[in-house]
Amino acid sequence: MIATQNNPVDVLIIGGGPAGLTAAISVARNVHSAIVFDSQDYRNVRTTHFHMLPTWDGRDPIHFRDAARENTLQNYDTISFEQVEICNVSKANDGLFWATDTKGSVWHGRSLVLATGVIDVMLDIPGFDECWGRSIFHCLFCHGYEQRGSESSGVLAIDDVAPIPFALHVSRNAAQMTEKVTIYTNGNKENAKSLRDSIGSMAPITVDHRKIVKFTLGQKSVGCTLTFEDGTTKDEAFIAHKPKHALKSSGLATQLGCEITAQGDIKASLPFGETTVSGCFAAGDNSSFLKTTPNAINVGSNAAAGVASHVQSRKYGQKSLGEYLRE
Repeated sequence: MIATQNNPVDVLIIGGGPAGLTAAISVARNVHSAIVFDSQDYRNVRTTHFHMLPTWDGRDPIHFRDAARENTLQNYDTISFEQVEICNVSKANDGLFWATDTKGSVWHGRSLVLATGVIDVMLDIPGFDECWGRSIFHCLFCHGYEQRGSESSGVLAIDDVAPIPFALHVSRNAAQMTEKVTIYTNGNKENAKSLRDSIGSMAPITVDHRKIVKFTLGQKSVGCTLTFEDGTTKDEAFIAHKPKHALKSSGLATQLGCEITAQGDIKASLPFGETTVSGCFAAGDNSSFLKTTPNAINVGSNAAAGVASHVQSRKYGQKSLGEYLRE
């Protein structure tokens, strides 16, 4: 599908994960045209099975993406896919969005969906990267069930999980899977004391303030061994931790002038996920507190509804529903 300045598509969708795929099939249902740009660089690249998605629970996300693309192309002739990375975006005075890919091609659309996801920032501790996604989990709804019944698990109360409410929340999740849970504060004695004071006597949760010097992935990528500064070690069935994240294509949001939240996400208004740039919508992990596949699918469909409202209102010289809702 060609998207020229004189013949633009209704929406350029940047990102071929669950949010972008859902946005594409949703706009197709309202007879809109779209091009999905897929760099094929996915956050869950190490995951061989994902969960919480009916009929797809426990299956490989690669197969989900392949099936979604095939199903869309079989049923809708207004959607196309390009396996290229978009490196530059802008909005012209006439309201059209311009997107340039790394091969130099320029694409034009009446609206834009940023479904580009995020990058998890690995902790600067040896072994963390190797264990990430294998025995260190960011979400205990996505992972951990397979380790249920194990003796012990750990929670890293560092960065985003350092605040007491978050550390306790994740620890309670972990306690559903294992008999005991240890919260590790990695040398932060003050936070360790606050956590001990907050746990209470009923929970099977303890706190360890020792500094961690290494993580070692268990045999067959199962479990994790923590090595501490004093040379001792501790085996855990898994470690729960949500590291800091960065926008995967932060340059695109910056180029457009989209506002970024204090948490580092693209600011998007409810219910359609429209950014602070009119006609530009954000969907998926890049604009969501809950960075999960089911949520990405949900907000992808919401963004599609916003796209339809924006494009159709401009067609008839009217205000979109999103503009009315923001008044």
